[in-house]
Amino acid sequence: MDKSKRPFLKLKSKRSFRRRLPPIQSGDRIDYRNMSLISRFISEQGKILSRRVNRLTLKQQRLITIAIKQARILSSLPFLNNEKQFERTESTARTTGLRTRNK
Repeated sequence: MDKSKRPFLKLKSKRSFRRRLPPIQSGDRIDYRNMSLISRFISEQGKILSRRVNRLTLKQQRLITIAIKQARILSSLPFLNNEKQFERTESTARTTGLRTRNK
């Protein structure tokens, strides 16, 4: 197919993408005591978010991971986020499946 008959390529060049700001500024210090910075890189469940989601460099992601782990060990950050408490709707006793003898 001839290149001149491809109109969708012309539209692609007109798109402009907004450049995202880096999540960590040059003045921010990555440290286990900087809880406002660390909490941005943790999911609602308490997991460390991936580098692709965070838009961090490899070095920044390593430093964030180390800082989060240090904060967890020093108990300034929980290992798990317990906002949702799991509730059991039914009792799961071992004897629920067993039949009882009628006398």
